Amino acid sequence: MSIIMKYNKQPFLRILMCAAMFNVQCSMFNVFAQVGEPYIHDPSTIAECEGKYYTFGTGGGGLISEDGWSWHSGADRPGGGAAPDIMKIGDRYLCIYGATGGGLGGGHSGRILTMWNKTLDPKSPDFKWTTAVEVCASDGMEDQDAIDPGMLLDPTTGRLWVSYGTYFGTIRLIELDPKTGYRVSGNKEKDIAIDCEATDLIYRCSDEDRLQGKNGWYYLLGTHGTCCDGVNSTYNIVVGRSRSVEGPYIDNVGRDMYHGGGRMVVNAGNRKTGAGHFGRTIIDEGVEIASFHWEADFDLSGRSTLAIHPLLWKNDWPYVGEQFRGGVFEIESERRGYALELAVDFIRMKQERQGWFNRDQMQQPVKPVACQTLDEVKGSWPEGDIPARIGDYMFRPWQRWNIQPVDGKGAYLGNTYFKICIDGTERALAATADCEVTTVPAYTGDDCQLWRIEQLTDGTFRLMPKVIPGRDGVNTRLCLYSAGDSTPTLAPYDFGSDNSKWNFRNR
Repeated sequence: MSIIMKYNKQPFLRILMCAAMFNVQCSMFNVFAQVGEPYIHDPSTIAECEGKYYTFGTGGGGLISEDGWSWHSGADRPGGGAAPDIMKIGDRYLCIYGATGGGLGGGHSGRILTMWNKTLDPKSPDFKWTTAVEVCASDGMEDQDAIDPGMLLDPTTGRLWVSYGTYFGTIRLIELDPKTGYRVSGNKEKDIAIDCEATDLIYRCSDEDRLQGKNGWYYLLGTHGTCCDGVNSTYNIVVGRSRSVEGPYIDNVGRDMYHGGGRMVVNAGNRKTGAGHFGRTIIDEGVEIASFHWEADFDLSGRSTLAIHPLLWKNDWPYVGEQFRGGVFEIESERRGYALELAVDFIRMKQERQGWFNRDQMQQPVKPVACQTLDEVKGSWPEGDIPARIGDYMFRPWQRWNIQPVDGKGAYLGNTYFKICIDGTERALAATADCEVTTVPAYTGDDCQLWRIEQLTDGTFRLMPKVIPGRDGVNTRLCLYSAGDSTPTLAPYDFGSDNSKWNFRNR
């Protein structure tokens, strides 16, 4: 977070305002955003603790969610300051944040501090933050501002890295001791980028790199543009990558982030603007989410709100996708490209046909062929449960699914559950006790008729029933699975298999 405005692509000192604290209150708004009280600025990476989700923001405090969808205030972080980050290391949580800096109070003299806690639950008897320890600082005169820290625990080495800084000078990299949270003795900070702030480091090794025996890529995600100006904020998130955590971080056209480079990851959309303060959460293999804030949600009085979207990857570059909103679709198997459908008799369409040898047909007027209607076919369907199958897509009513979010039936990190019905009917896709899929005559709200829909990192989707009848707890293992070209079933999710993957086609 910084209140420096960038002008003509160069830092331009201009005090916009002091960082405003947002009053948290309930509001009715678009169901396809985080609900409850999602108001936050400069959110930390989302952390899970004892079945709940937490994110911390500028000014102290933060948000809590029991399901990853509905958020409310209550997270507790002492010290005030700005732009914290949070990470679980071992059985403790390490918090890092900036104290002053960023132009707050008119200066760039900043300090970055770390502290530990056994739990993030403020109601737990184990809840107690340790005394904050300074790990770096800026004196207000140098070409650097100690604020906006982001942490990476390198999975290849176990070393803990922090990037920090604003438009007021450089983005720097330091190393901390992951056991203590202190600065590594003798560590020298390194400048790795300019022209951005609120950076975050992540690491990813693709299957191709792994097969070739290569190390993965380190990614530096920085927030570019202006902040703290509501609907006029121009924040967006850009990225560069390197084979070394110490850089150089190069974008997709070869520009070094130390010279202002950066490939776009997410900018404005859906009446929300000012994407900033990136965080990455890995839910499962091939299932990742990006969290950040919108500087202004046009539908929420222009307030700064929490955003959670699927994180996708293409050619080893990350980009932020859209939350799945439902609609009417063909549900297409990635395995073969066939469509999920009811196992009913094929009803032929009547058509006035002309032989190819009729040369006069080219002179006759074109007559569009109407699609087959539900009323033309549903009378032949059985009244009870109808199994599902997979077949050639033919624009038929038994292949068109209306997918809609369901309120009040729980949620998961980043979305609510959905019902999946044949369009124009209440016939609903459901899981069975023997781990198969069928359709029931009418949607009743049973948990076996609710579906968790998540976009995978390659752009396809996985579909998981909320529960399997007769089994305890919420299902997080079995997904809709193409056991053969014509046979859908439920089986363990496997990102490495196209059998687990589906696409939604609006055609």
